[in-house]
Amino acid sequence: MKNSLLSLTLLLATPVMAVTGPVTVYKSPTCGCCEGWVEHMREAGFEVNSIDTEHMGAVKVRAGVKQELASCHTAHVGGYVIEGHVPAADVKRLLQQRPEVHGLTIPGMPQSAPGMDIPGSPYEVLSIDRQGETAVFSRYPG
Repeated sequence: MKNSLLSLTLLLATPVMAVTGPVTVYKSPTCGCCEGWVEHMREAGFEVNSIDTEHMGAVKVRAGVKQELASCHTAHVGGYVIEGHVPAADVKRLLQQRPEVHGLTIPGMPQSAPGMDIPGSPYEVLSIDRQGETAVFSRYPG
């Protein structure tokens, strides 16, 4: 029993990325807001591997991201796709709860989202299921 409690305590204290692996993000080499999101994720404790590419359309097709759900960068972590400027807190919640979804997205580039950092624009983070349908995962007032 004592070893089980110690194991559970260690698991709960382990950072999310140690359990799920690093975030791999594909982005344009010239996109400053993508760099801002990468920095946001690193500040939240994620290990981030950033890969510059001129072929973001192909990255999104391979990731199963529909055009209407797309943003400027595409990431993968723990078996999920993260499209756009999704806050680190939502990525952590996704990895902790492990819902049966394909991933999370913020379509477009809301100015208040992490990496954009211009207050005033409310936005929603959407979950994407395996059929491409969406549901609100969280809301931000901007």
